Amino acid sequence: MTEILALRRDDRVLEIGTGSGYQAAVLACIADEVDSIEIDPALAEKASGTLARLGYPNVRVRQGDGFFGWEERAPYDAMIVTCASRRIPTPLIDQLAEGGRLIIPVEKRPGSQVLTLVTKSGGKTRAREVLAVRFVPMTGEAGIR
Repeated sequence: MTEILALRRDDRVLEIGTGSGYQAAVLACIADEVDSIEIDPALAEKASGTLARLGYPNVRVRQGDGFFGWEERAPYDAMIVTCASRRIPTPLIDQLAEGGRLIIPVEKRPGSQVLTLVTKSGGKTRAREVLAVRFVPMTGEAGIR
């Protein structure tokens, strides 16, 4: 997923699903600014502390529902979603910069997910299916049917 995003040093990146903070640390080694959102308060707090202790000052972690992105910090050049959503969240598309890329696992039907690359150009988005994947489901707003 990181490779598909083709990150550049000056990219502002948003990660949805901080978890342990590992992916945020990988992103922080490539891009200057990384924001990460984790829905689980305990995981968000632990990851934030771990990333600070390990010396990743260019990562901000926030507890919240990643479905809505981080509007105050937008726009983002790249976004990586590390959990499967039933649909591509409109708030993330809205917060994607011109020329931006979003990589997300999307549930096609129960038990079937596809990694999808969304690009924004000329104010329009284009989605391209990359490959079949298996991720944990996104919770919060995306978990509502």
